[in-house]
Amino acid sequence: MTITKVGAIFTAWTCFLAQVNAQESPVAVERPTGPVFVRPYLTATVPPIQLGNSDRVHQLLRGGKLYLTLQDAIALAIENNLDLEVDRYGPLLAEWTLERMHAGGPLKGVTSGNSVVNQLTSGLGVLGSEYSAGLVGNSGGGGGGGNAVISQIGPITQNLDPVLQSATAFSHTTAPQTDAAISQTVSLISTSYVFNSFVQQGLLTGGYVQIASNNQYLKQNAPTDTINPAEAGIAQVYFRHNLLNSFGTAVNSRFIRVAEKNVTGSHETFRSQLLNQVANVLNLYWDLVADREFLKVRQRAVDAAQKFYDDTNSQIKLGVLAKVEIFRAQAELSTRKRELSISQADVRQQENLLKNALIRDDTRDPVLDEAEVVPLDQIQIPEKDELPPMRQLLARALAKRPDIVLDRISGENAEISALGTANGLLPSLQVIAAANASGLSGTAAPYPGEAPPNPYFVGGVGNVFAQIARRDFPGERGALLFQGTVHNRQAQGDYGVDQLQLRQNDLVSRRSLDQLVVDISNQIVALRQARARYATAADSRILQQQLLDNEQQSFALGGSKINDLIAAEEALVAAQAAEITALSTYSHARVALDQVLGETLEKNRVSSEDALQVNSARH
Repeated sequence: MTITKVGAIFTAWTCFLAQVNAQESPVAVERPTGPVFVRPYLTATVPPIQLGNSDRVHQLLRGGKLYLTLQDAIALAIENNLDLEVDRYGPLLAEWTLERMHAGGPLKGVTSGNSVVNQLTSGLGVLGSEYSAGLVGNSGGGGGGGNAVISQIGPITQNLDPVLQSATAFSHTTAPQTDAAISQTVSLISTSYVFNSFVQQGLLTGGYVQIASNNQYLKQNAPTDTINPAEAGIAQVYFRHNLLNSFGTAVNSRFIRVAEKNVTGSHETFRSQLLNQVANVLNLYWDLVADREFLKVRQRAVDAAQKFYDDTNSQIKLGVLAKVEIFRAQAELSTRKRELSISQADVRQQENLLKNALIRDDTRDPVLDEAEVVPLDQIQIPEKDELPPMRQLLARALAKRPDIVLDRISGENAEISALGTANGLLPSLQVIAAANASGLSGTAAPYPGEAPPNPYFVGGVGNVFAQIARRDFPGERGALLFQGTVHNRQAQGDYGVDQLQLRQNDLVSRRSLDQLVVDISNQIVALRQARARYATAADSRILQQQLLDNEQQSFALGGSKINDLIAAEEALVAAQAAEITALSTYSHARVALDQVLGETLEKNRVSSEDALQVNSARH
């Protein structure tokens, strides 16, 4: 073997192992790792989609045939079915949605309205002097929301993640002075450094706390600046809280609680899809079993027709029968061969349907594409069906059906969301409280002929911080803000619509419960009818077999005609086909009853949590 061939084999084997390992690993998102201050800004790792088949399918492939028990078929569907692979992303999406809701804040894409507040310090530079004298207004203020419109019914939860915002500004400006009485210069040149930072923490009760600091350095060419350059600072604690609208953890945590319930709901949704997929595989598997049994019946009919043709030909040669009888035998053989060909096509088509549900991608593997599926299990009808009273069956369905759980979660989410429209009826009443401390310090630069500045303000940035810490220049303020809407028809309308929808959903749930009782009753009737039909078909097949045996003996002794023998063989074939149809009908009725009761996974030993992790889900 050449080195090139060895390398090719090694590469192919490595790719195969990588494909197997990728398939068997669960779909999961790996959170970023790193320093605590850097980690929030790193991206999570989302694995690529998995398009390969699990190694189980190759283990079950022998001699170009895929030998499957029913449990093998279910396991392959869980591992390889693309529909289930799509559904596995549902719980992950719900968990990351919950992550988003824990952060609070407005809807995605809408700004929170936070802004940098740059306040002038009284006495700092020319503008500070003008501000102290009341000649100009403060440039600071809360940032407005701009033209953003938030389309959301009910109060908006505060940002619950702490926000740190820091702005550093450097400027060098030259401004003409039309009135030089204050600056004593016709061209005011200013060099300024501004350091502005704040930390804001939202409160789930309906408010937020902000701690802000502003430090500014200013150097000017104005002779009137008695402290130049100068340092000024402000530290502030700001508190704002809602008292009516948007007040309380119940209303502000509603989206978090809904997202938590949606995580549970996403698992139930996956369980529902898994239950339906397993039921589909059961039906496909038993249909293939039935089609292969049909094929055996058609093959026996062809063998019997071939034997009849050979015997007729022999008897014609011996002169016992007329030559015209050979045409009747040929017609019978041709009919049986045509039926066999149709049955073979049905089996092949059913194999393709089953493989499509069990194999993720067989187009890249010609062996799997051409493999014959050989089911190893047969349809078994128990001696009797254990069917407890309707009340017990209904209780089992209510406890196990995923759609019932999802309906209950949907109702609970609607009740939680309704807290927003109820709270939205209230007017807005907010309380604001703030406390700040200022400091000012710099280098003494007295104007010629004037007294030097107060030594208390002479110093550096340390002196500024000391003044702030001692609260030498404190400030406090408080406010109550009230806002109400006359008529309040929008909020009233939202509340009315919400409450009517809740009542409507209650009626829909009750209607679904009534329909569930009807569905269970219908499936019980269908199962009993299927059992009765099978019993009748089995008895008929036994009788037709006896009639054919008698007819063959009579024909051999010359007491029966060829037409009678053909009719007896056709009746037996029809009876055998009816028995197989009755078996298939019973299997479908059993699967449907388990499905309507929500017991498909339990009856077939399938774990939803294992299936979610791409395990075989077999205990």
